Amino acid sequence: MKFHLDRGVLGDAVSWATRTLPVRPAMPILQGVRIVAEAGGELQFSTFDYEVSAQIRLEAEIEQPGEVLVQGRMLSDIVRALPNKDVSIALEGTKLQVRCGSARFALATLPVEEYPQLPSMPPVAGSVASDVFAEAISQVTVAASKDDTLPLLTGVKVEISGETMTLMSTDRYRLALRELTWNPSTPSTELTALVRGRTLHEVARSLSTGGSVEIALSDDSSANLIGFEAGGRRTTSTLVDGDYPPVRRLFPDTSAITAVVSTGSLIDAVKRVSLVAERNTPVRLSFTEGQVALEAGAGDDAQASEVLEAHLQGEDLVVGFNSGFLLDGLGALGTEFARLTFTDSIKPSVMTGQDSLEGEPDNSYKYLIMPMRI
Repeated sequence: MKFHLDRGVLGDAVSWATRTLPVRPAMPILQGVRIVAEAGGELQFSTFDYEVSAQIRLEAEIEQPGEVLVQGRMLSDIVRALPNKDVSIALEGTKLQVRCGSARFALATLPVEEYPQLPSMPPVAGSVASDVFAEAISQVTVAASKDDTLPLLTGVKVEISGETMTLMSTDRYRLALRELTWNPSTPSTELTALVRGRTLHEVARSLSTGGSVEIALSDDSSANLIGFEAGGRRTTSTLVDGDYPPVRRLFPDTSAITAVVSTGSLIDAVKRVSLVAERNTPVRLSFTEGQVALEAGAGDDAQASEVLEAHLQGEDLVVGFNSGFLLDGLGALGTEFARLTFTDSIKPSVMTGQDSLEGEPDNSYKYLIMPMRI
């Protein structure tokens, strides 16, 4: 095997293919990246850990076809450190030779015949604009649990009904829900899946280039695989087992109090006052007509306060939030103004975005956050 490739193109491909490699794999061979050079000029890099697979295809100047398996992270580190020149890679005996300018590396190979075959993609269920899908993923994964002892809550629930796709996640303290329009292969499609949040996060990172992403998901109730493909990049992931809690019912039907605040100003103010907040203590928001006062700290501890302009409908309210959870929701809105609705100071608050002070709320994204005891 021997091929030549621009260092930048090679670096992007290797970095993307190896991004999901496990730090402590079940078997040493799963640390590898499989490289296949085909006579037609197509080059493939692929990884697989029995849960998540990644494969990228690209064009290269292939002098001699072949395949090899090498340590993925080592190859990624090497390619990232190479000078900005064309790279030649060749299999010579049991070593993979990497040459770039005057730099030379020889990597030991792994037994490629022992590497597991990548799973086949399920049937394509439809497609969605990649930028819209990436934004939706970033908005919901902020609320997915990072606690692997509760694997069910580390997932993002995907519900598909016709042309509507809904993504939702919760860690028990907040809940994020995003609805978007997509293009199903069959108009009457009805599908559900529970996908690992970290897998979707990695998928979103690779979808920043325009176009659309195909989503592959079987309508078989026993199906346990979902796939994503865009721009020659393909990812599959096994699904999370279990019944996701019925979180939609947590959103209140009516809210007596509504406050509208500049999103950017509120983000900056929360960051400032939370500097003095002790761990697991809230940032307090006091809403009165025309303003919201933010406070953190109490007694002999450090204290901070700041007042912002706010538009309030309903009674005055004092509520406390975890500053990190509050900032996650505000940062995910992506709108000029944040609209916060309340039933009272101890029940969940729902945050949505709107483009102007008097505009209509954008209910395609909703972020529910539990208040903290003040």
